Amino acid sequence: MPRPAGIGSVKPVDWAYDRAPMIIYWELTTACALACRHCRASAQLEPPPGELTHDEALRILDQVADFGSPMPHVIMTGGDPMRRFDLDGLIAGARDRGIGVSLSPAVTPLLTRERIADMAALGVQAMSLSLDGSTAAHHDGVRQVPGTFDATLRALADANEVGMPMQINTLVTDTTVADLDDTYELLKGYELFQWSLFFLISVGRGAQLREMSPGDAERTLIKWNRRRPDAPFRIKTTEAMQYRRIAAQQMLRAGRTEQEILDSPASRGFGIRDGNGIMFISHLGEVMPSGFLPMSVGSVREHSIVELYRDTELMRALRRPDGFKGDCGLCEFSKWCGGSRSRAYAWTGDPLESDPLCPYKPAEARAGVHAGRPAVSGVGA
Repeated sequence: MPRPAGIGSVKPVDWAYDRAPMIIYWELTTACALACRHCRASAQLEPPPGELTHDEALRILDQVADFGSPMPHVIMTGGDPMRRFDLDGLIAGARDRGIGVSLSPAVTPLLTRERIADMAALGVQAMSLSLDGSTAAHHDGVRQVPGTFDATLRALADANEVGMPMQINTLVTDTTVADLDDTYELLKGYELFQWSLFFLISVGRGAQLREMSPGDAERTLIKWNRRRPDAPFRIKTTEAMQYRRIAAQQMLRAGRTEQEILDSPASRGFGIRDGNGIMFISHLGEVMPSGFLPMSVGSVREHSIVELYRDTELMRALRRPDGFKGDCGLCEFSKWCGGSRSRAYAWTGDPLESDPLCPYKPAEARAGVHAGRPAVSGVGA
């Protein structure tokens, strides 16, 4: 069974999600009333032609069940999934098949307290909302619709009142990072199970914004990893997988053993990345490693999603970090982290290249070994 680099006599862990993804992100529609500056989907006001029919969507749920136990968790997203004409029916269909569902709606007039309560009654297990700043000026400047900041806080309060578990996603760019402290303080006044720091990927309308420099990103991740133990909610990252390396490095320096690292809550997401534990289905039925890595491996209209996830060449390659290029291929943390395959693709056109946001130099690279050799054992700090 594969083991993460640096693991010797500790219990084996299967870091390759070959059988099934843990999470399927399903873009039900690209229709949305917002025009967010970083939107991956480049959402529009009305549904475009060609979106999956209700029967086609139900067949996708049948195929999710075909992965077997444990089944992937489905996150219904968009655009705005509230604009999908049969949203309630799809949630009920997932529930009837034993598939866990979360929802990632846009904050528009459709997201009322009553609808949030409806989602809870239908069996939605959690919701996520985006809050991209501590003030209306910060948040509405990203969302491009005045009043969205206040509406987001109202929706968060409504969700707390009806008992819907909540995650908040916050965009991190070179211009938004300075506001993270104030956003964190604001969120401490609400009930969350998780705060996700989403490090910008330059795809869709997000190409208009500017990512952080590797050094600034590293300092930001170190800072929030240090604050993580005292936070009233989990702090995770999206498309900044090196957060796992930083957490492991900190624990190693504190004298924690490799087994203790694996057993700690910080290891919860180790190994998961685009194509390895993550899969994306577009509104047109195209299957991709993630919504930020727009390389289709096939259509649900022609193939089973089980086949597309397990057997296509790209998906298999993304689950084998020893085949990654440059520093990511050499890195002793590669199986724990693996880098953002989406950012590598956005910057180089090759999803197996190194993540350009990570400044870490692996032990072999520091020793002057040329890229292309397999990663060494032994976790460095």
